[in-house]
Amino acid sequence: MARDYYEVLGVSRGASQDEIQQAFRTRARRLHPDVNKDPNAEERFKELNDAYSVLSDPKARARYDRFGEDFRKIPEDWEERVAAGAGAGAGAGAGGGFRGWTTAGEGGRVRFTRGFGEDAGGGGVDFEDLFGSFFGGGAGPGGAGGRVDIPGADQEAELPLTVEDAFHGGRRTVTLAGPSGQRTFEVDVPAGVVDGQRIRLAGQGGRGTGDAPAGDLYLRVRIQPHPRFRLEGRNIHVTLPVAPWEAALGATVPVPTPGGTAKVTVPPGSSSGRRLRLRGEGMPNPRGPDGDLFAEIRVMVPPSLSDRERELFEELGRTSSFDPRSER
Repeated sequence: MARDYYEVLGVSRGASQDEIQQAFRTRARRLHPDVNKDPNAEERFKELNDAYSVLSDPKARARYDRFGEDFRKIPEDWEERVAAGAGAGAGAGAGGGFRGWTTAGEGGRVRFTRGFGEDAGGGGVDFEDLFGSFFGGGAGPGGAGGRVDIPGADQEAELPLTVEDAFHGGRRTVTLAGPSGQRTFEVDVPAGVVDGQRIRLAGQGGRGTGDAPAGDLYLRVRIQPHPRFRLEGRNIHVTLPVAPWEAALGATVPVPTPGGTAKVTVPPGSSSGRRLRLRGEGMPNPRGPDGDLFAEIRVMVPPSLSDRERELFEELGRTSSFDPRSER
């Protein structure tokens, strides 16, 4: 499901407008793409702006609090329309008064009702005619059975993937747990998906009422931490261990990638921290150039030495004039 706007801003549902504004300013400074280099920062910043635009507007906030994710389907003057409908329905029941309205499922339909006190007749007054046109159904006067057809809400869930799964893509079986039990889907994961990317499953979201279509289900990709690979967008970073003689003399060595093993040339005189770039060996990109792979050299020494190795290192120490601590 879409994230709750109050959760996005980090405030309680009873927060004042000042608290909402302060929370927005604090998070906006931290998430602004010009400051935050996280690849998901831009999308999170847009989500923050969306939440603030709703909760900072008293009328939009009131609709959101009452209707949740469907609040955009409700016109701004809904309270006036309800009041008008309540007045017409109350008739001469002076002591009744409009006490609120609820939704109730009836045979797969959604029925809007409003409650009155006992002295107003005690029963619910059907608001289907009043609200049917808000949701694109045939619920107005003359509609099919007076029903209210409401499109299903879009939903969202996380899809955890390994780096290798994201690199190769392919068909995956995904099981999600929800209020009505577990649901299993077959999902085609495109090769080269990145963290935060959404995969749309049309018609697999919340059920619509009546003849209204179901919403969509969006699977948001979450690439899991990897012991070897680190992702920055479509670029992959990996540590490349090399022996002292390989770093000093140069060598062609294997380097791991999510797609298999590649070869990289270590230039002579390479020290730890030097980065070697392998173009196009990063994450695939179906809409442009593939990412790159960056191999960072780390010079490793043997944990223990044979007698001959010790002799050679001692000889090197006596004959070499290299001082790694001098300024270069």
